[in-house]
Amino acid sequence: MKTDLFIKNMVCPRCIKVVKSVLEATPLTVTDMQLGKATVEGKVTEQQLQAISVALQAEGFLLIDDKKQQLVAAIKNIVVETVHYSELDEMRENFSSLLAGKLQKDYHYLSSLFSEMEGVTIEQYIIQQKIERVKELLDYNELSLSEISYKMGYSSVAHLSGQFKKVTGLTPSQFKQVKTPKRIPLDKL
Repeated sequence: MKTDLFIKNMVCPRCIKVVKSVLEATPLTVTDMQLGKATVEGKVTEQQLQAISVALQAEGFLLIDDKKQQLVAAIKNIVVETVHYSELDEMRENFSSLLAGKLQKDYHYLSSLFSEMEGVTIEQYIIQQKIERVKELLDYNELSLSEISYKMGYSSVAHLSGQFKKVTGLTPSQFKQVKTPKRIPLDKL
């Protein structure tokens, strides 16, 4: 028997390492780790869950036990993984199909649940994540705005610039000139 543990605020490969080390400090055997979810061997007792919850909270993570919250966390993890760790210019399906397929749920149900629980639509969340990724790429200063636009799957530089200004209040050029901290941690979106 295996037990899935759903964990909020896992947004990067480093988060997976931290959560794995927390779980490996328990008598449980970790069989699988991915963004937002850890699978352990056997049944987890209530006492073990409490200890894991406390240890995860100390590292900035939350154990999720509500099914709806687990589904929202899964949506967020798929969006973060897709936007930040894959090539959007090579994406062959839209996000609604991707989410419905990976989660085996109707997209309209996922969309209304997400909006109800998060106060923003899935589309708005995707845009927020894409803009954070664009900010990161602008900070690196390795790609032109045209290359960033293509890499992020935008139809044009104008489309990217318009969305960027709508979200940040700045054009990409103005953003590059601002010297104050300007990026938002992914787990805060």
